[in-house]
Amino acid sequence: MRVAIGGIVHETNTYAVESFGMTTLESFAIMRGEGMRRASGSRTFVGGMLAGGEAGGHELVPIFHTFAQPSGTIEASAYQSMKDELVGGIAEALPVDAVVLDTHGAGIVDGIDDLEADLGAAIRAVISGDIPLLTVLDLHGSITEEMNEVYDYMLGVYDYPHVDMFERGVEAIEAVPGLVNGDWTPTTHVERLPMLLPTSTTDIAPAKDIRQRCLELQGEAGVQRCAFFHGFPFTDIPKAGASIVVTTDGDSALARRTAQQLASEVWDRRDDFRLESLSPEIAITQARKVLAERGGPVVINDTSDNPGGGSPGDSTHLLRALIEMEATNVCFAYIFDPAVAKQAHDAGPGSTIEVALGGKHDDVHGAPLELTVYVKSATDGRFEYTTPMLAGAWAKYGAMARLQVGGPGGLDVLVGSKRSQVFDREVFALHGIDVTGYDIVALKSSQHFRAGFADLATEIITADSPGLTTLRVENFAHPRVDGPRWPLDPDATWEPTAAS
Repeated sequence: MRVAIGGIVHETNTYAVESFGMTTLESFAIMRGEGMRRASGSRTFVGGMLAGGEAGGHELVPIFHTFAQPSGTIEASAYQSMKDELVGGIAEALPVDAVVLDTHGAGIVDGIDDLEADLGAAIRAVISGDIPLLTVLDLHGSITEEMNEVYDYMLGVYDYPHVDMFERGVEAIEAVPGLVNGDWTPTTHVERLPMLLPTSTTDIAPAKDIRQRCLELQGEAGVQRCAFFHGFPFTDIPKAGASIVVTTDGDSALARRTAQQLASEVWDRRDDFRLESLSPEIAITQARKVLAERGGPVVINDTSDNPGGGSPGDSTHLLRALIEMEATNVCFAYIFDPAVAKQAHDAGPGSTIEVALGGKHDDVHGAPLELTVYVKSATDGRFEYTTPMLAGAWAKYGAMARLQVGGPGGLDVLVGSKRSQVFDREVFALHGIDVTGYDIVALKSSQHFRAGFADLATEIITADSPGLTTLRVENFAHPRVDGPRWPLDPDATWEPTAAS
């Protein structure tokens, strides 16, 4: 089979626009044509597609793929440029037997609330109506009926952390021959739920239980796929929210019935998704108790400033608390502050410098920290991930430095030049830090870090201060949603979608 592959991937936090503006074309990392094969061997969607193509003996035609860190609404001109290149490239590659995309499900453009449906419609307009169009999706997609209308098959990940992206990429390619040959007819029902969920890992209940129910239902006769999409709460669009997506072989009634069965189970457990929100001070106090009883390292994750959800990455709330509470034997990764990273590089390792660290994007994420720090090391921020989620892919965080607060031997803080959450211990190792020797490992991430740290942490404690990715999703106004949303509206109700 001759299969075109490509994608535009962005998780859009509409509230981030006020903090650091719209997302521009320059924010996107682009792979063109054969350059997409750089993803070969990585545990990513594209890495899975490439592996699936090779295993199946298919002729894959890489077109155009682009990704940006979660951030504010995408500029219309940026999206138009990327869409034109992807759609135009597909048109030039014709004839193809199928098109397989990597998208997210929560992409928003200035003037377009549903990037994925818009992109799918544009591609559908240039390919024959009988050419299968498939897409892989993030678990945090806000899946819509409009997406379902343009894509023949939508494959979402089951896990959060997303350790199964590679497998979903393989699965998408493996599905192509059956669709092309007409062996089965994918028939999908999207059951939307009026819920805005805080980030909920599938490593623990209740999301873990719902994931297992998806697999159980998927094992029933006629059900090809069953997926629970948590949705993305940090976005104000009409159809923001969670959903159940079920695909059958030509049986729309079964798809609807199965989706609504699981939706009812999720809705009945909605209160279980409410997570306790701990201040940094309480999180540190709890960490000290664990250390006294069981030792370390204890991981404290700074969920409210997760760049992986669109936060600026320079919040100082947790770091300030660690310093003021005189926490010792602590390492922290990492503060996004290009100016301080450059200052440290200019001074060089072995220097002592005065810095104003972090807190440069807005007032919500805390004021800059005026500190005297020792520059322990400086790097280019390049390393290979080892986490099961991204193994084989390379991080390129730009100029980075290891700063020690209070002089040599003080609290270790990493500072970097590009926004990113922390996925695994490699960013620490790059700077000479063995996290297993620390009492407290503090990092910026909501859940993805678990794939790289759960096996070494005595306990994981979540700190939640003011920020663009706080667990307190009810703090965000959603004036554009198409109806009540729990927990913003505790009296919100869910009614099963009527058959059309």
